[in-house]
Amino acid sequence: MNRIETLTADLAAAIDGLPLEEKVEALNAARRALHAVSPFRSEPVDLVTWVLNDVVVANEYNPNKVASPEMALLHRSIREDGYTQPIVTFASGVTSVVVDGFHRHRVGKEKADVRERIHGYLPVVAIDKPLAERMASTVRHNRARGKHQVDLMSEMVVKLVNLGQSDQAIARQLGLSADELIRLKAQTGIASLFAGQPFSRSWVAVEEAAPVLADEEA
Repeated sequence: MNRIETLTADLAAAIDGLPLEEKVEALNAARRALHAVSPFRSEPVDLVTWVLNDVVVANEYNPNKVASPEMALLHRSIREDGYTQPIVTFASGVTSVVVDGFHRHRVGKEKADVRERIHGYLPVVAIDKPLAERMASTVRHNRARGKHQVDLMSEMVVKLVNLGQSDQAIARQLGLSADELIRLKAQTGIASLFAGQPFSRSWVAVEEAAPVLADEEA
């Protein structure tokens, strides 16, 4: 074996003999060290770590609801195939706030068979963005899967307006056309959303893109 293979084998052997909690921390530390020198370190998926499920908490703005049959299917998928997607989170103090993967996070917490199999941990990746951008990221993930609710999208628009985001910025971040944004604003019935914000259909919010087809996977 070459030097790297020898070091890797020695590290794996040292970690293998640790108690569970120390083993997880050591694995996370090793992954972070490798991530720091990775040519893909700008990609969140390059660093998946395992954290205790009680530090992963829901956000307050997710416009995505899953019906009971779909939750049951997601549970079955994770039970039979394992976690094939990490939960996207934002670090806030000692907690990890869910940006995408709320229902995957629920399965890992609430379903005893899954929770016991993964020892009370959850797989996460982290993004570091301001609140408005995290909210937009949540919507983009949901819309890419075709899973978002109009009422909750309207609430999201209200929150982004209250955060000082312009119409153009909101439409661009959420992948909305000018007409879609007008309809969502109108649906709220809050006239103040239009106050002091000149709005024109002449601007283009987003470029045309090929449709994205994806499922709520494990």
